[in-house]
Amino acid sequence: MVLVLKNGASKKEMENLSLKMPQKSGVNTKKYCGAIKLKEEPIAIQKQMRDEWR
Repeated sequence: MVLVLKNGASKKEMENLSLKMPQKSGVNTKKYCGAIKLKEEPIAIQKQMRDEWR
């Protein structure tokens, strides 16, 4: 499904589009927010993992 939001659309038009979007009953991902406690910054971890490939 494709919904087109035109530039300059009013708030009412945006609300109407949001009502047309299908509602999915899936996994509540917000319950996982903050579940992992990192000791390093994510960018530092990513750089370290990339360096392992070289």
